[in-house]
Amino acid sequence: MKGKIFSGMRPTGALHIGHLSVIQNWVNLQDDYESYFSIVDLHALTTGYEDKLNFPELRREIALDWLSVGIDPQKSSIFMQSAVKEHAELHLLFSMFTPLSWLERVPTYKDQIQQLSLQGKDLATYGFLGYPLLQAADILVYKANVVPVGEDQLPHIELCREIARRFNHLFGTVFPEPQALVGKIPLLPGVDGRKMSKSYHNAISLAASAEEIKTRVQQMVTDPARLRKDDPGHPEVCIVHKFHQIYTPEVAEVEEKCRAGKVGCVACKRHLAENLEKLIGPFRERRAYWEEPGRVENVLEEGAQRARATASETMKEVRCIMGL
Repeated sequence: MKGKIFSGMRPTGALHIGHLSVIQNWVNLQDDYESYFSIVDLHALTTGYEDKLNFPELRREIALDWLSVGIDPQKSSIFMQSAVKEHAELHLLFSMFTPLSWLERVPTYKDQIQQLSLQGKDLATYGFLGYPLLQAADILVYKANVVPVGEDQLPHIELCREIARRFNHLFGTVFPEPQALVGKIPLLPGVDGRKMSKSYHNAISLAASAEEIKTRVQQMVTDPARLRKDDPGHPEVCIVHKFHQIYTPEVAEVEEKCRAGKVGCVACKRHLAENLEKLIGPFRERRAYWEEPGRVENVLEEGAQRARATASETMKEVRCIMGL
């Protein structure tokens, strides 16, 4: 094993293929690292504390998505964040010595306050200000030395490194300074060209049926200047082509035919739908296995037991070195 990794997702809704590259990256990493993948329900409360989220249903859905894509519970610990109380304890201890200025300078802090306040959300809470600190506790309670992230999360990992350094300086060396493992995460638009989101009803679910895939692809916005199927196309303005670039191996041929007017939009969409079905079909098969009663619940409980064992050892060391 090359070390430990920690990563997580908030249970705020069903996952779609915009999340797929992240989960597939985890699948590839779990063979080389001691892996902890958490459904971070406490983080969901930082922006959704008034929403009365149905956590039992949400955690089941996200776990099913992970398992269907290929996260292996024999190789990785899959668990609910709130099931491991050490996350909250370490977060509290970190909050005792973390300067407010460190939290206020995180780029996403002011950006999200501005964006979500337009939706009527009051984010003038300690929980929202302190969520990067809870994120640091999530990572460091397992002494993870690698964190797979997108580029937008790099400031959070740098804060985590600063927290580890400050703790080690004040009390003694306990924590590694984790390194970010930046994955290339393609930005997929929704079928209507907007950001892909369940709330916009423009996403392709990881559990989509063959018919649903076909319907969603048919809804995709194509080149508005192309009125007839033999008109020359402009793939750079076509939503279908953005998906072809990721999911169609012969994309160069597809693009050439489009520009030459040798393939119409209907046939191009049919080609994409077939490729997406090849991708998602195996996910549905694995999902059917994990949907059997009790299987997901057993995975989450066994994962939490393994996570608690590691986290409790870290917290024994932390309490001892802090004199608690």
